[in-house]
Amino acid sequence: MKATMGEPLWRPSAANIAASNMTRFTRQAEAATGRAFDTYGSLHAWSIEDPGAFWSEVWKFTGVRASRPADAAVKDLQRFPGAAWFDGARLNYAENLLRYRDERIALVSYLETGERGEITYAELYRRSTALATRLAGFGVGPGEVVAGWLPNTIEAVVAMLATTTLGAVWSSCSPDFGAEGALDRFGQIEPRVLFACDGYFYGGRRIDVREKVEQVVRQVPSLEKVIRVSIVGAADDAPTFDELTESPASFAQVDFNHPLYILYSSGTTGKPKCIVHGVGGTLLQHLKEHRLHVGLARDDRLFFFTTCGWMMWNWLVSALASGCTVVLYDGSPFHPGPGALWDVAEREGVTVLGVSARYIAAIDKAGLKPRTSHDLSALRALLSTGSTLTHEGFRYVYRDVKSDLHLVSMTGGTDLVSCFVLGNPNLPVYEGELQCRGLGMAVDVWDDAGRPVRGEKGELVCTVPFPSCPIGFWRDPGNAKFHAAYFDKYPDVWAHGDFAEITGNGGFILHGRSDAVLNPGGVRIGTAEIYRQVERVEEVVDAVCVGQDWEGDTRVVLFVVLRAGVSMDSELARRIAAEIRTHASPRHVPRKIIAVKDIPRTMSGKIAELAVRDVIHGRPVGNTAALANPEALDEFAELDELKA
Repeated sequence: MKATMGEPLWRPSAANIAASNMTRFTRQAEAATGRAFDTYGSLHAWSIEDPGAFWSEVWKFTGVRASRPADAAVKDLQRFPGAAWFDGARLNYAENLLRYRDERIALVSYLETGERGEITYAELYRRSTALATRLAGFGVGPGEVVAGWLPNTIEAVVAMLATTTLGAVWSSCSPDFGAEGALDRFGQIEPRVLFACDGYFYGGRRIDVREKVEQVVRQVPSLEKVIRVSIVGAADDAPTFDELTESPASFAQVDFNHPLYILYSSGTTGKPKCIVHGVGGTLLQHLKEHRLHVGLARDDRLFFFTTCGWMMWNWLVSALASGCTVVLYDGSPFHPGPGALWDVAEREGVTVLGVSARYIAAIDKAGLKPRTSHDLSALRALLSTGSTLTHEGFRYVYRDVKSDLHLVSMTGGTDLVSCFVLGNPNLPVYEGELQCRGLGMAVDVWDDAGRPVRGEKGELVCTVPFPSCPIGFWRDPGNAKFHAAYFDKYPDVWAHGDFAEITGNGGFILHGRSDAVLNPGGVRIGTAEIYRQVERVEEVVDAVCVGQDWEGDTRVVLFVVLRAGVSMDSELARRIAAEIRTHASPRHVPRKIIAVKDIPRTMSGKIAELAVRDVIHGRPVGNTAALANPEALDEFAELDELKA
């Protein structure tokens, strides 16, 4: 389905709107307030004008389980950060995720080898709470830290649930992290117990990580117990989880703001920041997003391609609280071919599929047409995050994936373990736009002077406290680093670091990270604006764009990775420049277009623009261990094309 200017690519049917969770919640909110919310805009306005009432209604609608109610929904709302949510409430995260204990399938797990596993809600409850008893025997209790160096499998979810059953804190990274990258993370948080795998499969290879694990274990003196998990069969002596389980532990009741997860920033400018998220805020925010913005119900089957090192894993497993079936996958999304994820989606009857924007661009370039190659009759929503989904990505989905589909481009991230801007099944989808602000999220776009702007680009901000605001950073006296990261630019306002604009439809367009904004001749240009045009060029498979200090100004330099067998020449450079000039502006055209072999990316797949910028200026990169392919930086160090 092709859209023209101003026309949506997709509209929900009247029947679907009437039956949606969003509509049901709206009717509940109207009954509670005595107000009429005729539009999403009016509902959202109420959610940020009276956040205490709004989040209380979310609590009721999603059925949060707590052993003790809160004294008040929010106190000290004027403090940001510092507002106190649901003070006095006592609850347990794992208990909420394990509220269903029937024979319905809770988790389906795939390795790229095709090996499949599954577990029911009843068995997941038994194994998780029994493993918690064993962890308690190791001295794990509320506030203690347990780490997981695991692939995205059922074992990882069981280990997390066992940890949080006890009120302990869970932190994980994926086994493709190098020893230094894992040490940068686990060495800071001092875990008492480590769950570690023997290896993983990726791209048709069996990768043994036992030596790497031992290297890290030797350098983390806080570790008292290492629990081995056999994935590739290298650790023959590793006990199975059944051997570790005993009688069920009870769910430790903790405060709403008790620490739950430690997540990590990308760490490309130094050791990663250890971001601490609370039990209640994480749970309530995820329930809101899953039930209202995605529309999850028990009959859904949610599949998001992620690793245990990306916040989308934490977001994904919270869907257990909605009672649906969660599908896990570990390995390359392109093995044995580009249709690997779609094979799983078809086989499992997936209703909601989540991938990265980069993945959508890659399968488009690969010529994959899931609409004709796979039965996607069950699929009703496709979620995209990790980076900006381009206009071409939107068109590709509706042309080659499925025409009747709710396409959700969303943004937020590790910082809030959730979303600022995301989807709404009751609203139309416009090409290139993220649909709407999340309920309860006072998201805006400001200029440098702190004034809201419309139809212009500016800083993505949040002006009102929200429950999933981090507790802070691990071991950050006085919250000094935490304040510097989010609240220094505008007093008492969260500055997210995204360069964005609000559209006439009430949606959002992201133009890249604020710290990577290009500034040639004093004109601010988001890198995503250039990537969006470069993706149109068939010969280009990847790109990174940075500003180079040159003759008292900044010149834009575009590095591209070309298809096999293609080389850079003046004609190709001319076509790339013409594409950018035609669809963006002459100011966006790079002064230099240079072919390279690879683009450095973080472990979560994001382009490492700042690392490239440092290298071409001869500055050291703060932490190459944070990169998935640090060797890619070598080529940028001495390029003759940058010297003239």
